[in-house]
Amino acid sequence: MGQLALFIDRDGVVNVEKEYVHRIEDFEFIDGVFDVCREAQRLGYRLIIITNQAGIARGYYQESDYQRLTDWMLEQFSKEGIRIDGTYFCPHHPVHGQGKYRIECECRKPAPGMILRAADEHNLCIGRSVLVGDKSSDIEAGRAAGVGKCYLVSTGHALTTRDIRQADSVLDDIRDIVSLLEDDADPR
Repeated sequence: MGQLALFIDRDGVVNVEKEYVHRIEDFEFIDGVFDVCREAQRLGYRLIIITNQAGIARGYYQESDYQRLTDWMLEQFSKEGIRIDGTYFCPHHPVHGQGKYRIECECRKPAPGMILRAADEHNLCIGRSVLVGDKSSDIEAGRAAGVGKCYLVSTGHALTTRDIRQADSVLDDIRDIVSLLEDDADPR
């Protein structure tokens, strides 16, 4: 049947949205994200981070900068007793990308490529899994992949009426997802 997953966008959900964060000193965890991830883990969810990283495509930073920050971030989660089961990123941009990064790809959200790859690699049950993001491209990727529930948090980008309509619910605080995860984890 596959395992449940909590698919989490990075910027605006895990960390404070600051536009093209790629340095450790600029990375600030959102209040409550550790509590939510610990609880999701306790409920049996695999934790998967999926993130567009157009800053790589635009030449603002290198893949090695992204990896250095990701390694540090995963270490912080580990220190909190949290295991992130997978991190997936898209370094492409179809319009503003430079060189090999200027392509139309299947991994850049709203395309579902990162979610589908994670599902395959981790034997996930996408239809019973949950996604939390901070903009419509996250929700569209979740819907395209067949994720069971797709939630928005208002801690990242400003949400439009269209964004709000696409999501199963909009949360003011990431911690509000815990009760929803409990409901989704229990098949009754």
